[in-house]
Amino acid sequence: MAENLLIRPAIPAEATTLTKIAVNAKRHWGYPEHWIEHWQEDLTISATFITNNQVYVAERESVIVGFYALVVGERAELEHMWVAPEHIGTGVGKELFIHAMQTAAEDNVSTIEISADPNAEGFYQRMGARRIGEVSSEIDGQTRVLPRLAVDPTSK
Repeated sequence: MAENLLIRPAIPAEATTLTKIAVNAKRHWGYPEHWIEHWQEDLTISATFITNNQVYVAERESVIVGFYALVVGERAELEHMWVAPEHIGTGVGKELFIHAMQTAAEDNVSTIEISADPNAEGFYQRMGARRIGEVSSEIDGQTRVLPRLAVDPTSK
């Protein structure tokens, strides 16, 4: 496990902190600021979202350094997984992913789907996810293709 890392359930009062991590992590990839603003709603984590879903934070020395959200409905989705930019590459993402797979396996989830940022696809593939398709969207007149991935949580 990444050094001094605690993974625990998020609490609703942490919604603002989690939103800030998501926005800053997205910003890390160098997207234009008006794209970040366009995605603000998708990057916002509400207290209600935390209450209604399985959201876990990674803490190092009592500071939240990343989080994930596992949404289980008709199908299971790793809807959010973000690491604070200054902690990218330190093992936080790997530990969060492993924890998410363990959580899903405990809930008898057979497949988790992920719509990944193109910059994160390699990470997810290294963690065992496979591409099952893609999702297209348009921004600034450009088509943007997001990889659609799936992973079997019991294989982790």
